[in-house]
Amino acid sequence: MIRSNWILVLVTMLTVLFITACGNTEKEAPPDSNASETEQHSNNEATEAEQNTDEAKTDHSHMNHSGSGDVPDGLKESTNPKFPVGSQAVIKEGHMPGMKGAEATIVGAYDTTVYTVSYTPTTGGEMVENHKWVIHEEIKDADDQPYGQGSEVILDADHMEGMKGATAEIISAKQTTVYMIDFTPTDDSEKVTNHKWVTENELTPVENQS
Repeated sequence: MIRSNWILVLVTMLTVLFITACGNTEKEAPPDSNASETEQHSNNEATEAEQNTDEAKTDHSHMNHSGSGDVPDGLKESTNPKFPVGSQAVIKEGHMPGMKGAEATIVGAYDTTVYTVSYTPTTGGEMVENHKWVIHEEIKDADDQPYGQGSEVILDADHMEGMKGATAEIISAKQTTVYMIDFTPTDDSEKVTNHKWVTENELTPVENQS
């Protein structure tokens, strides 16, 4: 009887030891490095896609670089512009590649209200946000008074494909002098003539160029 009890105790101890040993050998599986890399790659792709989308919304690379020189009816020439017709200025802020830092020749100077607008092109695609610039005279059936922020208008300007006839929201408006300019882009691309528009605070005299 005693021997039977000892055998039972021994079997029980061996069973406990076996279970404990098995538990110690079950280690947590290491993270799947391949899975982590795949997830990170996907996240990077998503971020790049978002950046590309944002850039597309404000992309002015499809602007008509050169114009005819014609101006809308009713646009008044500036009587005392900071940059007279025929003078040179340096472009401080560019709306398209090769524009910033280029030396421009003033072709025309006009006093008007300029707008930053957001619109969906009539040709479809992403909304163009914060486009600079559309002037008051380039709005279809424009009122006598300037439009305020949030106003909805129909564009009569044709600076970019799908712009003319598009419904736009006025993002900002200001009264200033706008200029039509000729310039040679800093990226050595073709000379731009009769570009519409740059505002007075986007230009600086040539002698102030750093």
